Amino acid sequence: MNRASRADAQANRAGILDAARAELAQDPRASVDVIARRAGLSRRTLYGHFDDREALIRELISTGAQRFNAIATSITDTDARLALARLAARLWREAAHVQLAASLALDEAHVEHTAAALAPLRRAVAELVRRGQDDGSFRTDLAAPTLARLIEEMARTVVTRTDAASANADLAVRTALSLAGLSWREADALLAAHPGITDPGATEPPA
Repeated sequence: MNRASRADAQANRAGILDAARAELAQDPRASVDVIARRAGLSRRTLYGHFDDREALIRELISTGAQRFNAIATSITDTDARLALARLAARLWREAAHVQLAASLALDEAHVEHTAAALAPLRRAVAELVRRGQDDGSFRTDLAAPTLARLIEEMARTVVTRTDAASANADLAVRTALSLAGLSWREADALLAAHPGITDPGATEPPA
């Protein structure tokens, strides 16, 4: 395959993924034919890149997971409370842009593939929970793996059940902090001291 052909193939694949995101956002049951038409390609061309609809969805999940995993590695706060709040806020903002696609990824039919794709994020959450328990920031009446799993399930519920157009990161942040053991007053104080967590335009105090 020459360079021009490879470039065309890459462009077609990217176009298919973009079309799939757009169509699945409108209708999670969108067919391969609908996605191919949206991409301006034939059904045969689409199948040249993906074996079937499930393979296409798995690719969407994998590429989306890479973005979520990257967010997890971007959190550098040493305070576990701040780290959890910032992680929840950034994940929420990312999920809000692709909410229906994220909901599809979290559907039971794709849970195994999603879990594997998000393994780095899950490890980051588990480590954050352990750190918070060790320094006394988080509740210790639950084992770290259990608490981490509860936070994951909360995130899943928020992504799949909340209308991103009518809510903001504050909901996800406060829910995560509450699960970790902070009272609503403690969460209020934390967010008031660090407004940039839920409002990216706000000024953060010096570290």
